Parts: sequence; C-alpha cells; structure tokens
Amino acid sequence: MILSIEDTDRVIEMAWEDRTTFESIKFQFGLKEQDVITLMRKHIKPSSFKMWRKRVQGRATKHEKLRVFEKGRFKCSRQKQITNNNISKR
Repeated sequence: MILSIEDTDRVIEMAWEDRTTFESIKFQFGLKEQDVITLMRKHIKPSSFKMWRKRVQGRATKHEKLRVFEKGRFKCSRQKQITNNNISKR
C-alpha cells in the first residue's frame, strides 16, 4: 500500500503515541502491526526506531486485546468534549 506523505506522517504520529492502538491504525490506514513497524523502520532515524520499539514492545496500550477500560468509557478522562465539531470548554 502506498501512502501519501501526509498519511505517512500521521501513521508515524499515531504509532509514536502510547494510547493509539495498532488496531486503530489498521482500521484507519489498512496497515497491520508489522507494516507499521516496517514503515517506522524506514522513515525514522535508527536510534529513534530502537527507542520506539523498546517502548512499544509488549505495551498493553498499543494492543486493543490487552487494554482494560471501564465499561462505556472510550476516551481519556482528560480529553475535551467534542460537540458538533466544536471543542467545548469544560
């Protein structure tokens, strides 16, 4: 799969975030975990890739099956409420 520069940047950003799962990346961009790893290896510095892999490997927050959520909770408690595409104040 060929991604645009903007999509590649977004995948890297999502992969770097601890709370974004590989399943979310697959849903949005169609990339499996191994594809994301390959993309990261290709597009970031080797030292950054090693640091990212060490941090991500085995991390429960990067895999939907390993995550534990309160029932009915789908977002971080610090995330602002979104109403009709406008960010409302707390």
